[in-house]
Amino acid sequence: MKLRISLLLALSVMLSACSSSPDEEISDAVLNDAEALYERAQRNIASGNFNTAQEILQQHATRYPFGPFAHQVQMDRIYVYYKIGDIEQALAEIDRFMQLNPNHPNLDYVMYMRGLVNHRADSNFVQEIVGIDRTDRDPSKAEEAFNDFASLIRRFPDSKYTADAQQRMVAIKSRLAQYELAVAEYYIKREAWLAAANRGRHIIENYADVPETEQALAIMAQAYDRLGLNELRDGAIATLQSNFPNSDYL
Repeated sequence: MKLRISLLLALSVMLSACSSSPDEEISDAVLNDAEALYERAQRNIASGNFNTAQEILQQHATRYPFGPFAHQVQMDRIYVYYKIGDIEQALAEIDRFMQLNPNHPNLDYVMYMRGLVNHRADSNFVQEIVGIDRTDRDPSKAEEAFNDFASLIRRFPDSKYTADAQQRMVAIKSRLAQYELAVAEYYIKREAWLAAANRGRHIIENYADVPETEQALAIMAQAYDRLGLNELRDGAIATLQSNFPNSDYL
């Protein structure tokens, strides 16, 4: 536990250092040159100085709202907001871009970023570092991320971001299934057997290709047994045996 706390403190100091880079002094010559100002922002992004980059990109957007870099600045701001963890601003920039540029050639990237932002909003890095299990937390952002990636794949099946989106959807399905298991276990503790069985069935019907289906089938078998629904119990057990013949739940 001491190691985790030390690691967390060190991480906090490191993140603080990254997020509090001093403001750059920008000359009037750079401010009055759209390309030079944009290049300054890019250098800060490449160096990981995301707060400074965001300030420069804001100046660029204010000074040159309709210039040749306008769309790229918007996309860079989305990325930078994502990197500094400003979920609300990132989503606002994404939705604005999608509304104003529905046929932009880089729309697949913006849709992909929407999924990444919502996926990040669902995670809690600090809890993961210290080993706190919060699978019971609200899954609404995970669901939004899943829908974002699904929309990207439907609209741009040949996008270079599609493969990564598909992999992330698999991970999100496990996350959603884990939430359903946490709720089912809550119902089991209170002997709400029908509600527990329904949660297990929801996993089987909606997330059939994730490892969590093993426990879901076991919960269904237990719940149906307590309800006296022997045929449903036997069906759940048979499915568990067929798909997980070495399961500890058997």
